[in-house]
Amino acid sequence: MRPLYEWITTISAWLIPFMIVFIPLYAAFKKVPVYETFIEGAKDGFGTAINIIPHLVGMMVAISMFRASGAMDMMASLIRPLFDGLGIPSEVLPLGLLRPLTGAGSLAFTTELIKTYGPDSMIGRIASTIQGSTDTTLYVLTVYFGAVGIRRSKYALKVGLFSDLVGFFAAIVICLLVFE
Repeated sequence: MRPLYEWITTISAWLIPFMIVFIPLYAAFKKVPVYETFIEGAKDGFGTAINIIPHLVGMMVAISMFRASGAMDMMASLIRPLFDGLGIPSEVLPLGLLRPLTGAGSLAFTTELIKTYGPDSMIGRIASTIQGSTDTTLYVLTVYFGAVGIRRSKYALKVGLFSDLVGFFAAIVICLLVFE
């Protein structure tokens, strides 16, 4: 598995610099005014930020109520025996519940896992991979759909949460395959 790890590390190291260089060059090749387009988008972003504040406040209140009520802890305690039976570190389970809800909360939880177990531990690697493989689905739906006025998001919610579930388990399986 060591060559796979080295291959992934090499690609990861070069992918972002490649994109930073490639995207503006491609835009210039297509005769897109890169700087002007960037400035126009930044101006539009301020208006969008103002429009989404009520949606963000509502979402933050709902997440706080979910965590303060003990519902998240109750869900985790129900699922924990299944994780233990499958040999999956149950320490990452709350991250799977938090990540679709809140980016800041899941990042804080990931930070605590890394402080406790270390960045090169299996738990630290799984937590980091989950952090990069899933999204804050409820945040995305609230902010983006609220910003453009979409009210019926039933299917988007189902697909988003399913994608988070797949990303969560894929992160675990890949880490166990690559790092064990």
